[in-house]
Amino acid sequence: MQDAETAVTVPLVSVVIPAYRAAASIAATLESVLAQTFKDYEIIVVNDGSPDSEAFETALEPYRARIVYLRQQNQGPGGARNTGILTARGKYIALLDADDVWYPEHLAAQLPVLEADASIDMVYADARIIGDVPEAGRTVMEFCPSAGEVTFERLVSRQCTVHICVSVCRRETLLRAGLFDPVFRGTEDIDMWLRIARLGGRFAYRRRVLGCYRRQAGSLSSNEVSMLEGYLAVLAKAARDPQLTAGQREAIERQCAVERASLELQKGKDAFVAGDAEGAIDHLALANAQHKSLRISIVLLLLQVAPGFLRALYSWRYRHVSKLKT
Repeated sequence: MQDAETAVTVPLVSVVIPAYRAAASIAATLESVLAQTFKDYEIIVVNDGSPDSEAFETALEPYRARIVYLRQQNQGPGGARNTGILTARGKYIALLDADDVWYPEHLAAQLPVLEADASIDMVYADARIIGDVPEAGRTVMEFCPSAGEVTFERLVSRQCTVHICVSVCRRETLLRAGLFDPVFRGTEDIDMWLRIARLGGRFAYRRRVLGCYRRQAGSLSSNEVSMLEGYLAVLAKAARDPQLTAGQREAIERQCAVERASLELQKGKDAFVAGDAEGAIDHLALANAQHKSLRISIVLLLLQVAPGFLRALYSWRYRHVSKLKT
């Protein structure tokens, strides 16, 4: 696109990459952008107060002429994305984390959906999981499938999962929704999608794998307790919206009960693995009170009358699953 007054070429797409402790991965991420078959884009990299800035900037050096590089004090991924979005000149924002990569056809496959229908606010696809985790090689949608039209209620109930690393959004939609909430770290994208849906935004899903999503053991996204707590905080924020319909409020209330039970269940599992049988009983009892389960009831009984047998059973299962994976 050409600006008649300034004769400066304005890109159609702005690729926004927040970066924190990404010195080892940023080159592969940028190479995946530069390898896109669609070429009308700019790349904005936001250093979010990373402690490895010196090594990160060394890794960036071969790419400095082809990117817009910004530095800021740490604000979390949402705050870093906001900085990139506000700097962006493109009509569309393609969001990419600094340790994920795209397939070469990612932008070429997604953009025609937005260009063909002005009522669609964002489009997303599937991604293959990479990294040193048991689920590596499988896709995000194998674990979190999207079913049916994306609505506020389906987002709340997790029937639809919008994956951020293979998404392209209209910039004006993100601005209208109020940008990402920096309070959330790890669930800021879910909060954003809920707000877009609440405002009547439309989502399109391309049912194909168009990138790779890196998961790392010990990362925020792999910490189930943190993610469940974060999602409950997002739902609590959504529930404070005075414009919600009665159906939307009911959906939030139902899902909060499900998420609280899942949280107590996960805490119970963690306590059991740590050797804290009493703590495991307390958390599992709370989970069972929230959402009755025969399986949890049996585990609670075994914890009370035969904890040694349950631990032996768990150890056997862990070894058996590990052998199957190898």
